[in-house]
Amino acid sequence: MKYFFVILTGIVLLSCGADKETKALPYIGNYDLEYKLVDGKEVVDTVYPTISYFSFYNEDSIRVTSKDLKGKVWIADFFFTTCSTICPRMTAQMKRLNSMTEDISEHLQFISFSINPNYDGPSQLKKYKLHHGINAKNWIFLTGEEEETHRIGIEEFRIFAAQDDLAEDGYAHSEAFTLVDKEGFVRGVYNIQDPKQVDQMNKDIRKLLKIEYGIK
Repeated sequence: MKYFFVILTGIVLLSCGADKETKALPYIGNYDLEYKLVDGKEVVDTVYPTISYFSFYNEDSIRVTSKDLKGKVWIADFFFTTCSTICPRMTAQMKRLNSMTEDISEHLQFISFSINPNYDGPSQLKKYKLHHGINAKNWIFLTGEEEETHRIGIEEFRIFAAQDDLAEDGYAHSEAFTLVDKEGFVRGVYNIQDPKQVDQMNKDIRKLLKIEYGIK
């Protein structure tokens, strides 16, 4: 299967209303420059977008919105249950990361978005979760409108997800996890083809919590 990855642009450290020294990780995505006067002087501020409002159903057929998940650091991936190539590996690595961060689980929200919601209804997601032995309370599987799921994956979570007739199983998507902070800013995208990237993500999550939220 041929894999596709989004080229990330504008990856820099920025103040965003605070000193650079207080920022644990870079902000990722396309940014705007905001000009304003402070004490008679023009100041330029770099403004990054946050993840916009979304609404999906979870594996228990309960509607979940981004507001419901507010106040947590998110670890997200995009997959589909009938994927026979990279998705099982992604789920295994997500499960490993969830286990590695069990001591800080109250601060984290793991999210797996299905990119094939026409097949992956709540009951199918529940079967998938049971099949893979996933019982973590801080990990949800979400399904919703396909076009919107692909859009937020590409435009907001900075990963690729789309139907592709040439791809095995009919979909192509990035083998990546996205790290989102409590304010909704994307702070990292990790290509988990290399398991060391999952280890790095564990370190970065802890660094983010410690430096920016005072959580050890």
